[in-house]
Amino acid sequence: MTAQRRVVAEVLDGEHVHLTADEVHARAVAKLPEISRATVYNTLGELVSLGEVLEVSTDQRAKRYDPNAHRPHHHLVCAQCGAIRDVHPVGNPLADLPDSERFGFTVSDVEVTYRGVCPNCAAA
Repeated sequence: MTAQRRVVAEVLDGEHVHLTADEVHARAVAKLPEISRATVYNTLGELVSLGEVLEVSTDQRAKRYDPNAHRPHHHLVCAQCGAIRDVHPVGNPLADLPDSERFGFTVSDVEVTYRGVCPNCAAA
């Protein structure tokens, strides 16, 4: 693993981390000043392709990168500030879709995004 890849991986490490590519770059530069924006973008693309990181789009905002790629989860998004939290509700949303609503599709995956207002925005 190159120093650049290691730094990007370190930046993405942690629970509830959903950074944009620019945020990853800014944090990576603090650890490795010579890392370029192109290297960060390329590394993120490679990590997504390898299934090590998820690319998350929650509306018209910038794509975010989620290192929690190996544990199924959904997202809770603040409609005001865009904060994202991983959530793990009980049950199987894939099983909740009745056959009559599948329209002949063989459904293999489901993405659920809950939207609301986070405590910080609600208090403001």
